[in-house]
Amino acid sequence: MRKLSHRPEAAVANPPLRVRPKPRPPGPDAKPSPARGRQERVAEIFRRFAAANSEPKGELEHRNPFTLLVAVVLSAQATDAGVNKATRGLFKVADTPQRMLALGEEGLREHIKSIGLYRNKAKNVIALSQQLINEHGGEVPSERAALEALPGVGRKTANVVLNTAFGEPTLAVDTHVYRVAHRLELAKGKTPFDVEMGLLKVIPEKYMRHAHHWLILHGRYVCQARKPRCDACIVSDLCRSADKWYDGPPPAAEAQAAGKRSG
Repeated sequence: MRKLSHRPEAAVANPPLRVRPKPRPPGPDAKPSPARGRQERVAEIFRRFAAANSEPKGELEHRNPFTLLVAVVLSAQATDAGVNKATRGLFKVADTPQRMLALGEEGLREHIKSIGLYRNKAKNVIALSQQLINEHGGEVPSERAALEALPGVGRKTANVVLNTAFGEPTLAVDTHVYRVAHRLELAKGKTPFDVEMGLLKVIPEKYMRHAHHWLILHGRYVCQARKPRCDACIVSDLCRSADKWYDGPPPAAEAQAAGKRSG
């Protein structure tokens, strides 16, 4: 009987290398990556905002950077309409730091007593007026650090002043911006600062100048907290919020469709 050999098989010298095939270029029907798709959606949202309102304006009435600064300080936990009602008379007699100091804290309180927390706000306005005179020659500074060093001025107030008075591409995150950013999935965060940082990363640079006002106005008049007006929203087809209740075409799309039918 033939004995079986226990010698190992001879190793194959220089086995052929496997060549990984090159990836094929994407075809015309290839789907974009999630990141690219998100970028395109965000860009389209702001393109529509710009088309609907190319030069949005804030609703706090003011005459110069100083009155803007005062109005924003007074607007904390108050409505713009309520602040405007109080400042129309105030700014007729005190529209500079010097005139505000001449009016005095007691006189200022009489003008703004219809606004919440008016006593503390009056103290801050008088104090910041004095600081502007002492440290900035009576002018509102255009640097964030200098603004935030003023009494009663935080990051949000500084952002509004930098954007509205000096044209800086800043974003003030109030309750409206915070809500819209989450519903449209533009940015998420537990704090206004987190949301601000998220928005700065995704909003295309060419829309940054007015992004602050578009988001505020959209939240104030369309994407409202209790009952959003989804049927009046020009970006409703781009919204995936659980609060969305309308699945029809956005107003612009309806108008375009109506024009095609009549043509």
